[in-house]
Amino acid sequence: MAWIYLFIAGLFEVAWAVGLKYTEGFTRLWPSAGTVAAMIVSFLFLAESLKSIPLGTGYAVWTGIGVAGTAVMGILLFDESRDPFRIMCILVIVGAIAGLRLSSPT
Repeated sequence: MAWIYLFIAGLFEVAWAVGLKYTEGFTRLWPSAGTVAAMIVSFLFLAESLKSIPLGTGYAVWTGIGVAGTAVMGILLFDESRDPFRIMCILVIVGAIAGLRLSSPT
């Protein structure tokens, strides 16, 4: 269950990172409120997952999901670069996340 919590925490990290773009420097109320709420949910799920996942592994997976997910959302929502090398780098991050999961005790 801890890995599911960690995955959810990572998804909410993506949500708050993308939300930052919509807050316009926290000058827009509802996007700002949603972004802060996503931050809180992300941290709560991360904290819950770290009860049984090693800290270094959990934090690395959480940030990896956030990095890869935010990069993909930037491509989809904000027309950021679709350069093949950039896509390959995102896939390397996803591979590293999978490797951490596979090499960690359950």
